[in-house]
Amino acid sequence: MDENIASLASAIGVRVKQERQARRWTLDQLAEAAGVSRRMLVNVEQATTNPSVGTLLRLSDALGVGLPDLVQSPEQKTVKVTRSGEGAVLWSSESGGRGVLVAGTEPPEVVELWDWTLGPGDHHASEAHSPGTKELLQVQHGTVAVSAGDQTVILEVGDSVTFPGDIAHSYANNGAEAARFSLAVFERGVGSGHREAGNE
Repeated sequence: MDENIASLASAIGVRVKQERQARRWTLDQLAEAAGVSRRMLVNVEQATTNPSVGTLLRLSDALGVGLPDLVQSPEQKTVKVTRSGEGAVLWSSESGGRGVLVAGTEPPEVVELWDWTLGPGDHHASEAHSPGTKELLQVQHGTVAVSAGDQTVILEVGDSVTFPGDIAHSYANNGAEAARFSLAVFERGVGSGHREAGNE
């Protein structure tokens, strides 16, 4: 792991362990509530793995904290500022693609703001999120193919789309240059334990 990924993994591990211990849960209890293996949970808490976004979503829901809170230190602030370059990189590819969680609100009604870059040929697939999740996306650079359920749309600079995030969906760059888009995700009822266990 590079230094930034290791630092993020460490922060996530500390936060997950703090939240688990605050509830007086064993590793097995959290693993069962989140639908992840005990081994995965141990690896997350010990910062020896870079967990997938799906794993982080399951842990955040089981613990009743939003994904943005899970990847940040637990400071209480009225105004939260994320400076350029300080967002949590939760997905990356060999061609330079990155999914950066820039900001988010607290549960139970969580809104996440993402800054995505897809390198040429990059494809990111996501299984269905919790019921009622909605996503909004706007392309800043290049061309992005967005698939939601059985529909696929091709978006160019300035184009936007809204779609239900509670169905399988994906983002792809089939072009020869990098593509960049902003993504907002709205999830209601975070912490109620209703995320799908298969969201990886």
